[in-house]
Amino acid sequence: EKGYETGEHAPGLKLGGCGAYKAAHHIIKTHAKVWHSYNNTWRREQRGMVGISLTTAWGEPVDPHSQTDRDAAERYIQFHLGWFANPIYRGDYPEVMKNYVGRKSAQQGLGTSRLPTFSVQEKTYIKGTSDFLGIGHFTTRYVLQKNFPFLQVSSYHTDHDLAELVDPNWPAPGPKWLYSVPWGFRRLLNFIKTQYGNPLIYVTENGVSETVQCPQLCDEWRIQYLKGYINEILKALNDGVNVKGYTAWSLLDKFEWNKGFSERFGLYHIDFKNKNKPRYPKASVDYYKKIISANGFPNPREVMS
Repeated sequence: EKGYETGEHAPGLKLGGCGAYKAAHHIIKTHAKVWHSYNNTWRREQRGMVGISLTTAWGEPVDPHSQTDRDAAERYIQFHLGWFANPIYRGDYPEVMKNYVGRKSAQQGLGTSRLPTFSVQEKTYIKGTSDFLGIGHFTTRYVLQKNFPFLQVSSYHTDHDLAELVDPNWPAPGPKWLYSVPWGFRRLLNFIKTQYGNPLIYVTENGVSETVQCPQLCDEWRIQYLKGYINEILKALNDGVNVKGYTAWSLLDKFEWNKGFSERFGLYHIDFKNKNKPRYPKASVDYYKKIISANGFPNPREVMS
């Protein structure tokens, strides 16, 4: 979406309303081809696994008693996670995506939907092409219904017919988009369990960045973030979700998309101005080491049910 719709990321194309859908369509078909290639050629010998890693926030209805808000929150997840996961686990794009993009395309006078379609053969070929689901997750949004006039320039964002809100009380130690909302992770993991037949899950990205650098490397907010989110994964495990592994994002400060080196997710601080790029442990390193060595919280009383 940022590469082919808004042009914020490489390759910087602004193909409003159709670019992101076309790019995703190719990604999904290519992923399936790689899976089949491995399955037919290497699996018997190597006994490895091929999956896909998808990054998604959780969408929570502003008013859980409002059907329109619940529907909007469902659309939020389907337009993010379901866009890729649904074809791979269920054989086609989510019905709500097909309906909304199709209807808005018709209102624009287009002969076909801006959302591409899979042939019957492609659906069969794509379905089931994941031995595990990788999940990158960072934050949550409240979601409510919002109608966009169809005369407006079409875009992936206006196709949803929803608005995103945040709670000002949510901690926001990093960039403006990353609020710490641990409970959203458990709900997301349970959604995946229900929607996609409880697949094997590896958490491939989860962490928080800082915008203001602490000279003492005292990233207490990162410790609280990791503690909260890992705790919710433990709850999801108790719910029966098939989470097999967890990866904190990230080991080192690094180049972060169009933010360059200004957005720091690392457990280790990197001095980018020094040609040798020395590394310094932040306070979160010691905390995370203890979690790794105990394969969980060292003190069981830290875990809240």
